[in-house]
Amino acid sequence: MDEEHRSANRHRVLKGGRVHFGGGAIDCTIRNISETGAALDVASQLGIPTEFMLAIDGEQRPCRVVWRKEKRIGVTFDKENGWE
Repeated sequence: MDEEHRSANRHRVLKGGRVHFGGGAIDCTIRNISETGAALDVASQLGIPTEFMLAIDGEQRPCRVVWRKEKRIGVTFDKENGWE
């Protein structure tokens, strides 16, 4: 049985975003999002650190990577570092 283990339901979206880290940034596409995290499509994971800021809808959200696939990463929003 394939069971969901997320703490909040995610909603499918197709939004542009930007991953900011260490003075650099790359574009991404947010594929789904919830209050607690998101799945991001990226051209390449090369160089993307475990923690970064995600710019979406005019906000900066601190994120932590929880899983990685070839061109997609799953992140949790790090509420303890300034975003709720």
